[in-house]
Amino acid sequence: MGNRDALLDGATACLYDKGYARTTARDIATAAGVSLAAIGYHFGSKEALLNAALERAIEEWGDDLARSLAARGGNAAGGEAFEQAWTAVLASLAESRPLWAIQFELIAHIERTPELRQSFADATRRARLELAGIFGTSTADEATAVRVGALYQALLVGVVGLWLVDPADAPSAADLLDAFRTVASGFDG
Repeated sequence: MGNRDALLDGATACLYDKGYARTTARDIATAAGVSLAAIGYHFGSKEALLNAALERAIEEWGDDLARSLAARGGNAAGGEAFEQAWTAVLASLAESRPLWAIQFELIAHIERTPELRQSFADATRRARLELAGIFGTSTADEATAVRVGALYQALLVGVVGLWLVDPADAPSAADLLDAFRTVASGFDG
């Protein structure tokens, strides 16, 4: 493993252990087993490295979720596909709690950190298309897929927030499906 990969691994470990704001460049260099200068050489700044590590961790979560859904058998459609996807998401939260806690921490820093805002905005746009696919909504129109992905993203952030506060009281996949059906039935007529 080269210094760049070691830095990403070290930064991820520090993010999970200390969070974004409390992680220092020295913490990362120590965790990675490299010099402080390596951070500047490979990433330009500690913040750029932390952003790259966070982006990689989020992508890995999405890849793991997609694999989990594929292993469950991707033949479901409609409500069954929705419920299967949310069951997998909720199961993943226990394993990825630090990842989600970090993202909520970063929301407070976005106002004062333009590069963090840009990094989050870029990742958010990419995630919308992926979320539409993960949750089983296929559409030939990319603009529609982005809107549907934004709905799933908003729901995901809300569910994760509820889960971080009180996992025992967060909605289940069945609860979410029932709520969606109830809301959608009000749109008829």
